[in-house]
Amino acid sequence: MDDTTLEAMRTVLRGPVVSPRDRGYNEARKIYNAMIDRRPAAIVRCTDVADVMNAVDFVRDHGFELAVRGGGHSGAGTSLVDDGVTLDLGPMRWVRVDPATKTAQVGGGSLLGDVDHATHAFGMALPFGITSTTGVGGLTLGGGHGYLTRKHGLTVDSLLSADVVLADGSFVTANAKDHSDLFWALRGGGGNFGVVTSFTFQLHPVHTVAGGVTLWSLDHIRDVLQWYREFLPQAPEDLSGFYASVVVPPAPPFPEEIHGQKMCGVVWCWAGDLDRVDAAFAPVHEPAPPAFHFAAPMPYPALQTMFDPLMPPGLQWYWRGDFFDRITDDAIAVHAKYAEGIPTDLSMMHLYPVDGAAHRVRPEDTAWAYRHARWSGVIGGIDPDPANAQIIKEWSTDYSDELHAHSMGGAYVNFIGEDEPQARVRAAYRDHYDRLASVKRAYDPHNLFHANQNIEPAAPGS
Repeated sequence: MDDTTLEAMRTVLRGPVVSPRDRGYNEARKIYNAMIDRRPAAIVRCTDVADVMNAVDFVRDHGFELAVRGGGHSGAGTSLVDDGVTLDLGPMRWVRVDPATKTAQVGGGSLLGDVDHATHAFGMALPFGITSTTGVGGLTLGGGHGYLTRKHGLTVDSLLSADVVLADGSFVTANAKDHSDLFWALRGGGGNFGVVTSFTFQLHPVHTVAGGVTLWSLDHIRDVLQWYREFLPQAPEDLSGFYASVVVPPAPPFPEEIHGQKMCGVVWCWAGDLDRVDAAFAPVHEPAPPAFHFAAPMPYPALQTMFDPLMPPGLQWYWRGDFFDRITDDAIAVHAKYAEGIPTDLSMMHLYPVDGAAHRVRPEDTAWAYRHARWSGVIGGIDPDPANAQIIKEWSTDYSDELHAHSMGGAYVNFIGEDEPQARVRAAYRDHYDRLASVKRAYDPHNLFHANQNIEPAAPGS
């Protein structure tokens, strides 16, 4: 981008435009996943909706590549594009709670922690995520799941409306009545259809929960997974727990004698009557004696931030995902094999439950195409050292390739890696893909918004 074009962009925007020649450029282009190293020609820090509209017009009219950054948490690094323009919504980081209607309007650059902080004061929460540093925008547009999904559904099941800047620079509000086709697509279709400048959510009564962690030695992994696959789907929806194969971190609350050990475990959230906590967690002794068990009442935001210190921005990440409707014995054998070979202390495998309330929404009601899945799995190779990037990528890829045969065939779109083929995107949407492609043609016929897990516009007349 030459100086004349750069200055022309700056004249139409209120927020700063950061170029490679500006101090702070390298900081501005950092995202959560340090494995992604891209150099935009400009980073536009949008202060308001007008900035977004003007930036979209400018980028489109000048033929630049475009990426949109909400929280910058994308594992695939889709919030950056080489030699193009990143629209950074970071300055649009705000939450407005309406206690009368029990709703929250959330700015497009907000993080989950912003929402947790604002809603907790009113005794309410939303079902999304397990770390507070995740961006609201990317998580929601992908569908969104977390600790409260079994009780309150996916994130998109609580979405009431979205304010969107479209590819032609116009502004619309999409909800069940207005632009209902766009609203359908936004609920799981990713960032394909426009820049969402704010979301309006229905909140749920959640204040204090019981969070917990149970760990077993790795030689019990088969017993634990066989127990978990039967126990959790039958458990009350107040109880959620994601399975994890991990290396125990050298930090509280874990005792020193298990630090650094490879273990299998479940991270729990009980969102019901706190008088029933002991009963809720009593079954953890059934598969085998735990090496460690902890459970205690805590404010919901405390649970959401529990893993933030372990997973700060700036690590090397490579992940792959799949949906599962069952955990077969053959799949368990794959999990056992790769748990033994976890390559680095932060690498892991998680199975997030997506049943309960999420199953009571009809498959055709949202773009999320796996309403019959019970688990959303992710394999994450993670390490601070760039020298280990290839090691963690190979472990994640080999594990995923071997496990995929035991999956439902598609993945949560936010868990699709940057180098995976287009067929993986189609598989993520199954029978919904053609409808999404038609909505894409209506709202973004020239595919301006393609720095994502892309849905290509349907051909005219198709």
